[in-house]
Amino acid sequence: IRRRNTASWLREQVLQLGPTFIKLGQLSSTRSDLFPKEFVDELAKLQDRVPAFSPEKAKAFIEKEMGCSVDVAFKEFEDRPIAAASLGQVHRAVLHNGERVAVKVQRPGLRKLFDIDLRNLKLVAEYFQRSEKFGGPSRDWIGIYDECSKILYEEIDYINEGKNADRFRRDFRNIKWVRVPLIMWDYTTEKVLTLEYAPGIKINNLAVLDSRGYSRSLIASRSIESYLIQILKTGFFHADPHPGNLAIDKDGSLIYYDFGMMGEIKSFTRDRLLSLFYAVYEKDANKVIKALIDLEALQPTGDLSPVCRTCYFLGRKVIEEISFNIYFLPPFRYTGKKVRTIFLGQSAEPVTGSTADSSCNWRGLVCNCARSTFPFSFHIYVRHKGILNS
Repeated sequence: IRRRNTASWLREQVLQLGPTFIKLGQLSSTRSDLFPKEFVDELAKLQDRVPAFSPEKAKAFIEKEMGCSVDVAFKEFEDRPIAAASLGQVHRAVLHNGERVAVKVQRPGLRKLFDIDLRNLKLVAEYFQRSEKFGGPSRDWIGIYDECSKILYEEIDYINEGKNADRFRRDFRNIKWVRVPLIMWDYTTEKVLTLEYAPGIKINNLAVLDSRGYSRSLIASRSIESYLIQILKTGFFHADPHPGNLAIDKDGSLIYYDFGMMGEIKSFTRDRLLSLFYAVYEKDANKVIKALIDLEALQPTGDLSPVCRTCYFLGRKVIEEISFNIYFLPPFRYTGKKVRTIFLGQSAEPVTGSTADSSCNWRGLVCNCARSTFPFSFHIYVRHKGILNS
């Protein structure tokens, strides 16, 4: 009870601190592997239960951005938002041609708030960078701060978000079970985003999904496959896939929302990441070491001293967790052959013999790996995987 009360108090404090810290709370709510259940449950309320601002403010903001009244732009406009988040809220509306749309309106004054909050957070990052207790020189706190602040400013540029959505849709144009709402560019500005209205069932609303006969197994396998396509094939991935941004359509398709936070992995990094993926799958310690060095995640020093978490995650845990345990499934059924067929368009023999049972001591590698410094894009990728597994 005490922990639950503390978690509730923390959520209230985050709400009072405003949009920047609400966003941080949302990110934390997806990490059930890091935080106690009571805190995850409370912070999860920040995903779509953030207090809305008044419809009068929303309409005035739309009119200022579009240069015309709401009645001129839309045939109908609902005053009550259907969702409110840290950076904006969404209203249902109808265009004059009868098409139903969702209008995402940014919270007024966000840029000024970001300027103030991020200035303070930079001081925190600089303190962490100097402190041995928080990793000091072995952690690039300043680099992480710089990248996060860059992403936050990109998130409040709805033109950029619309372009991200269009690119993501093109990447999945041949995948019928992934849906991305269309952007209505004639009704979109830097701070107002109008898109196709595409309602669905939140991906973590298991009771409703079960009552309507949806297959958890199918949803899980499609989620994993779409994630692998983003990471290993297209290199352009949704970096904020919390349950508020993923839903299930009537036909069982995955609906992705909110493309403000995206990550990108360049082709040469994808190739190396794929090599790492197979090395882990084959449990070949030597190949894992080589792949990590190629990724510049591991320094090729003479003494590979222990920092076990990284390699432990990349080793046995990957094989265990890829079962997507949120849905309580059996182990992931895609073999190496299936994955290679999806991404490389070629066949591969199942892993057998000495390759599968590497003579290298895998646990020895896990417990005696080198201190590593991952590129920031890799941190986003790991966070993406953590969200899906959580």
